[in-house]
Amino acid sequence: MLIRDAKVEDWPQIWPFLRTIVAAGETYTWPRDVTEEQARPLWMPPPPARTVVAVDPDGTVLGSAKLLPNQGGPGAHVANASFMVAPSAAGRGVGRALGTHVLNRARAEGYRSMQFNAVVATNTRAVGLWRSLGFEVVGRVPEGFRLPDDRYVDLLVMYQRL
Repeated sequence: MLIRDAKVEDWPQIWPFLRTIVAAGETYTWPRDVTEEQARPLWMPPPPARTVVAVDPDGTVLGSAKLLPNQGGPGAHVANASFMVAPSAAGRGVGRALGTHVLNRARAEGYRSMQFNAVVATNTRAVGLWRSLGFEVVGRVPEGFRLPDDRYVDLLVMYQRL
């Protein structure tokens, strides 16, 4: 698998799995009915943000991540990132590879830390991955996320000093 900067031409491969993941309503705080026109600028924002893709040797996009400042101005030294792995590529190490890549890139770009603002507590695979990559839970928003079955679960704020 190769991880590289995303190109405009990658969007048609990103959009189907992004749409599926967001529509499932289990891991992202985006509206479940997000349109392609709304999603594209959210996932592929302009600099200083960076969007990357993980691709198979044949060019198939397996997953994607975006890296950007968590806040502007005096908070811009703290990175934020989001990750999506195509369901067909689950269990192949794509999330770990993207996570490692983005952490290394954030360090290289001079960020001092990385913060995830809204990790759904029931997303145990993601929570386990982020913990294994050095993140810790520094905050919890009780019942901050509503699942499709109308249960409320916590959102975790996760952090790592770079």
